[in-house]
Formats: sequence, C-alpha cells, structure tokens
Amino acid sequence: MAVKWNGGHSSSVLCLTVSAEGLVASGAERGELALWDGGGSPVAQLRLPQAEDVTSVVFSARRPSTLYTSHGETISVLDVRSLREPLQRFQVNEEEINCLALNDTDGFLAAADDSGAIKVVDLESEKVSRSLKHSNICSSVAFRPQRPQSLVSCGLDMQVMLWNLQKARPLWTMNLQDCDMEEESLQSAGQFFNPPLAHSLSVASCGNIFSCGAQDGKVRIFRVTGVRFERELEFQAHSLGVSQVLFMPEVYWLFSGGNDGKVLLWDISSNVGKQQKSPAKSLHRRKAQAAASSRKDGKLNKVASNEQPGVVPKLSIEHGEKVNWLLCAEIKGSRRVLVADQTSSVSAYPLPES
Repeated sequence: MAVKWNGGHSSSVLCLTVSAEGLVASGAERGELALWDGGGSPVAQLRLPQAEDVTSVVFSARRPSTLYTSHGETISVLDVRSLREPLQRFQVNEEEINCLALNDTDGFLAAADDSGAIKVVDLESEKVSRSLKHSNICSSVAFRPQRPQSLVSCGLDMQVMLWNLQKARPLWTMNLQDCDMEEESLQSAGQFFNPPLAHSLSVASCGNIFSCGAQDGKVRIFRVTGVRFERELEFQAHSLGVSQVLFMPEVYWLFSGGNDGKVLLWDISSNVGKQQKSPAKSLHRRKAQAAASSRKDGKLNKVASNEQPGVVPKLSIEHGEKVNWLLCAEIKGSRRVLVADQTSSVSAYPLPES
C-alpha cells in the first residue's frame, strides 16, 4: 500500500515538512537533510555541521525557498534553491531542540528544547523576544493559525500550555495527570499506570481546536476559548505511546501515529465541529464514560468504543515501525500521508477523499 521513498538518507528519518510549492524536506540522524520531488525521488542532500541529528524542519510560509532546521542546539536557515552552507544560524537554545514552529506571518520562530525552554526568535530583529518554560523536556510547540502571537506547547512534565507572546507566563495550563486522577482512582490497584507524558501537538486550521498525543496512548482534543482552553474530547488511540498527531488542512480529520507502529485517521468533526451547549456537563459525562470504560477488560478496541462513542478510525494503517513524524502533502494531484520512522525510508500512503 505504501510507496517507499529511498535514497535520501542512510539513517533513521526523524522529521518532515512540505513547502507551499510542494517540495518535501526530511531530516534524519547524523545531520542528514534531504529534499524530495513529488515522485519521491531525492533532488538534493546535505549533511549539516557536527553531524547532529536533524530533529525538526519547517518551511517559511511566505518564502517557500527558506527552510529552518534544528540540529543539536542550533537552528540553521537554508535556501533550498541551493542547498549548501546555511545562510544563517541561531544559537539561542542551551540544550537539544525537539521542535520548531513558525507563525503564519513569518514573524516569530519558536524552538522547544530538552531543558523545557521555548526560545521565541523575532525574525525581523533576529533576537530572542521571549523565553518560555516547562519544568521538564518540552517536546512540541505550535503557533495557532491566524493568531501570530498565540501558541501552545506540551512536554514530559505532562503540562499543556497556552501562551501569548505579550506575556512571559502561560495564559492557561492543564496538567494531564490531574485530569486523569478521577479515572485513575477507579482503576484496579494492580493495573499498570502509564503517565500521560505529552509528545506531540497539532492545531486545526480554525486555530481554536488543538490535539495532543501522549505516552498513555490517548489523544486529547482541546478547545481554546479566550485566554483558556478546555478538554473537548479524549479517546484511546494506540496501545503504546502516541508519538505524533496531525490535523489535516481545512477539516477536522486527525492523524495519530504511535509507538505501536500504527497510523490512524480520525474524523472528529461530529465531536468538535460545534460548540457544546454546556461544556461542563459534557465534560462530566465524558469522564463518567471514561470511568466506565476503565472497568472493562482493558482491550483497546473496547476502550476506544466505550470511552467516546462514535470515535473510531476512519483509516487504519499497519505501518509496522515506530512513527517519528507524520506529514500530509499534496502529491501529483492527490493527498498522501508521509510517515518517517526508525528506517532510512519515507513511506507515502494514499488518502481517502474527504
């Protein structure tokens, strides 16, 4: 089912991105960077200095030839028309960078790292404008579309945070473990508890709905309302940790990729497409459903159906390898989901029409 893109890397592919012009970039271990055409053939390759793992890549929205890459503690700015020595470097993080995010005006670049810091660079002044902080590794950060000063982040401190760049403190914080305490107390004493270390974030194109994937195998959906956010939906997606979540453009379709080697596509439009009349009541009802599901025999397919009725995968891909990164791209007139994993290949899967 998958088309394998080979020849770009010799090491495990860690991250992917696509430009407005349809050029795909991938970063891998040992400083490897590759560019791919729509046919899945590598068109350019580069090994970045010090051969540090390339952990995140992101294209400029307004200048599609500009590519930002993180490797070690460094951000390198590249021109993909001539993939050579970086045009510019930012040395603003003190520990390894895990994720880069660029706002849709190309004004700010955020870099989340192993110290828990998020360094926000003002690209006009080329200086750090904000230093935001988690108490443990910050694994993911994302700007909200159409809101260039607003971003969300998550980390291995089990915190999900909403930020505005005008303030140094988060506007709102939610601890995923605290949210699960009520459900955890209903589980049998001998049941293994897997803490919800947060690995990945994705914001829907509307800017008000975002998702979080965590180590407990769950996907959580949040709705931003003003200066706070509320948990809108939660469901068991994978039997192991959720390494990646990705909203497709313009629809409430969400990909999740897991350490169990599965890639799943969820249609959550009926769950989040309309504002709940009573968020508090609906959340209480969802907690009751989740508590009931935790008393079942523990099979994930039953948990998924009992915990949140109606949330079942629209598409299930048995990828077979731990998922490092997911990307939705338009290739030769049709959409594909590209998967980076522990191998040196990129896998391209066709998507159903929306």
